[in-house]
Amino acid sequence: MRKKKLVFQSDFALANTGFGRNTKALLEYLYRTDKYDIVNYAVGMNWSNPGLKNTPWRSIGTLPDSQEELNRLNQDPNLARRASYGDHYLNRIIEQEKPDVYIAVQDIWGVDFAVEKPWFNKITSALWTTLDSLPILPTAISIAPKAKNYWIWSNFATKALNEMGHKNVTTMHGALEDKKFFKILDVEKKNLRIKHGIDPSDFIVGFVFRNQLRKSVPNLLEGFAMFKNNNPNLNAKLLLHTYFGEGWNIKKLAEEYKVKITDILTTHICKACRNYSVKPHTTEDSECPHCKNKAAVTTCVGLGVTEAQLNEVYNLMDVYCHPFTSGGQEIPIQEAKLAELITLVTNYSCGEEMCEPEANSLPLNWSEYREHGTEFIKASTRPDSIAKQLQKVLEMPKDKKRDMERAGRKWVLDNFSVDVIGKKIENFIDNAPFVENLDYKEEQRNPYVQIENIADNSEWIKSLYANILKRPEVDEKDDGHRYWMNEFSRGTTRQSIENYFRQIAVQENNKNKKVSFEDFLDKEDEGRRLLFVIPESIGDIYMTTSIFESIKKQYPDHNLYVAVKPEYKDILIANPNVHKILDYIPQMDQLLWLEGVSNHKGFFEIAFLPYIGTQKIFNYQHNGKTKIAYDLNL
Repeated sequence: MRKKKLVFQSDFALANTGFGRNTKALLEYLYRTDKYDIVNYAVGMNWSNPGLKNTPWRSIGTLPDSQEELNRLNQDPNLARRASYGDHYLNRIIEQEKPDVYIAVQDIWGVDFAVEKPWFNKITSALWTTLDSLPILPTAISIAPKAKNYWIWSNFATKALNEMGHKNVTTMHGALEDKKFFKILDVEKKNLRIKHGIDPSDFIVGFVFRNQLRKSVPNLLEGFAMFKNNNPNLNAKLLLHTYFGEGWNIKKLAEEYKVKITDILTTHICKACRNYSVKPHTTEDSECPHCKNKAAVTTCVGLGVTEAQLNEVYNLMDVYCHPFTSGGQEIPIQEAKLAELITLVTNYSCGEEMCEPEANSLPLNWSEYREHGTEFIKASTRPDSIAKQLQKVLEMPKDKKRDMERAGRKWVLDNFSVDVIGKKIENFIDNAPFVENLDYKEEQRNPYVQIENIADNSEWIKSLYANILKRPEVDEKDDGHRYWMNEFSRGTTRQSIENYFRQIAVQENNKNKKVSFEDFLDKEDEGRRLLFVIPESIGDIYMTTSIFESIKKQYPDHNLYVAVKPEYKDILIANPNVHKILDYIPQMDQLLWLEGVSNHKGFFEIAFLPYIGTQKIFNYQHNGKTKIAYDLNL
């Protein structure tokens, strides 16, 4: 009997995001069972990005490889957003892979389009999303009756939807790799602090976060300043594990609240040697204490620490404080508990669950404010509550503190560990029926339909979505609708807008055709292929033809393929040295994708990319001192 196939649509398993870490933890768990055929449909990645080869299961990106196709999608913000989250190729991936189970994991606007698909309720499907504020988004409410399996990352929104009568909505926490986070011995903690130049007697308050506006950095700084004023003889520090190059201006806020910048530690990672250090922030590209290169930057999504290093960062702390306006689960809270830190948490949104008695947190009080535009209820954490709860931890008897720390870890293990969540997902898949002989094909777009000449621009745009793209649900609140209405004010004509919709419809109809890059290559010459890439222009392409004969003499038993942009193909037609002309695509910028790396065998024995140094990256000036090293008369 064949294995059940799972298509898991979420962030790529190796992405440094909460969704990515959940993907990695769960898919590793499921992969170890050896029961399933797993495909990670990776949000925000190009369809055949070489990095997708680095997982033991198959990973496929949600975005086109073609830059031209991406450019067309990016003209409409709504289409671009949906494409990034997976809508553009979703029907193609389902028809191609024919899964028995489909699970989509993302914010609600990254999964809502899935319920529109004709196959959604014909196979075992689940939407697993984050909802962090009241009132619940209308989109999230409207989807509830359409999804048989509707999972929320925290009890906060589950309770609200259950109270509306949606009993199919349940809580499914994001999974944590619990074995990676733990409390180290006191002597190890002391040595770790000394290693980073931190006094072992310092009282360190930690916060691990993406530097977003919903993370309440000003409130924390003000509360920390109050705490410092209440304890003038205490050497207290803030450890902010975040990126200083986005979001809040931490240095400016620290100055405003009279917190010394030397009292704020942060995690740096070296771009050169990849070692990390915890020290006060001075500037990006500061000196790395390990290799002495000026390459130490504050940690970010693109360049982060390993989980083992992050566990050390938690173990530098004495207490963990997580003030925020709202959140879907806030994974660092659970990681801090696994490292046996007492956690201070804003008692709103997913924080309500973190502040239940069994969780052994100290709740932070907050004041309500409304987010402009959405009217969501948001929490402004009270600085005096932060100072009060920090004082409570400072003065807490050692035995009581240890009891709370141990109990907090146990609560996370019982409710968030990958073994607990993974088992739930495993049971869900095991109880799903095999799917056989299902027609996965979607309704075709209609690029040639006659559009009625409606006088009202808003209604006319809706008709384009409904009749050409087959999306009748688009209304005035849709990002795409708002974009096109604004285009009218800028003088864009109806004809150009209509032409765009018709082009997208053709593109949508063609995208599900099962064509891979290998289909453009001859099967007979595998192992004997050369590629010369020169995307443009007329002059560059024409001049480079002079060396094709030399290449063929060097490799007489190989076929020479040449890649150019489509508009320049005529230059190469009838060239006796060219075996086949290919359309240039951006993936060709990556030599390892062309020649192979790791499990990817590649397509060509050798790929020549001269345009990298002439058309993309200027690297040939050399102060006029270069002696030509190429012999074109081989």
